[in-house]
Amino acid sequence: MLDIRNLRATVAGEEILKGLNLSVKPGEVHAIMGPNGSGKSTLTNVLSGRDGYAITGGEALFEGRDLAELEPEERAHAGLFLAFQYPVEIPGVSNLEFLKASLEATRKAQGKEPWDAVTLLRHARETCKQVDLDPQFLKRGVNEGFSGGEKKRNEIMQMLLLQPKLALLDETDSGLDIDALQVVARGVNSLRSPERAIVLVTHYQRLLDYIVPDYVHVLANGRILKSGGKELALELEQRGYGWLTGEEEASA
Repeated sequence: MLDIRNLRATVAGEEILKGLNLSVKPGEVHAIMGPNGSGKSTLTNVLSGRDGYAITGGEALFEGRDLAELEPEERAHAGLFLAFQYPVEIPGVSNLEFLKASLEATRKAQGKEPWDAVTLLRHARETCKQVDLDPQFLKRGVNEGFSGGEKKRNEIMQMLLLQPKLALLDETDSGLDIDALQVVARGVNSLRSPERAIVLVTHYQRLLDYIVPDYVHVLANGRILKSGGKELALELEQRGYGWLTGEEEASA
């Protein structure tokens, strides 16, 4: 589904990704871990096509299509979804209006009929319940006045409605208390299927207690240094990253 080969990318002229390789197949959940500044968020932003992030080498293929040749909206229409580390507020645009526009554009691009207003509202309310959001949030501006946990749950609600093929979750656990973390994890787990894939970016092993990954990767200095199963996250929790990055030897 996602094949990244020797990917190099810059932000504001500075090279952040320095030859990254990653393969994600349908049905798989991959966790990306690593120290601050290693390139984790840069990777998700590059894949989604965020402004200011430029691919300078290698390639990233999504179902065989070169992402560098697709506009951000084309990537979304193809089934790629990014949950931001810091979800933005959109004052004056209600959640329901935002969802309606997103769903209509995506379904049109995929050759599907749009939902009528009743169907949209029913699905939106049902999805709100999945993430413990009051349906009244549908009337409010996107993330406007939401707490950190409400913003994260709102993004998971959007994801569940859009049903993407590939979900990129950039530190979805950031700032969540244990109850909100469990709610978000249930939402993500409900999306798991043989036809979809999920890439989680996280600093903490605790998220992986609730969303158990098939693979864990350590990203540092723009490259993936080590890959393994879920047990790798436990080892990182105990030992940190120094034994992989060479910092332990340098400080010895």
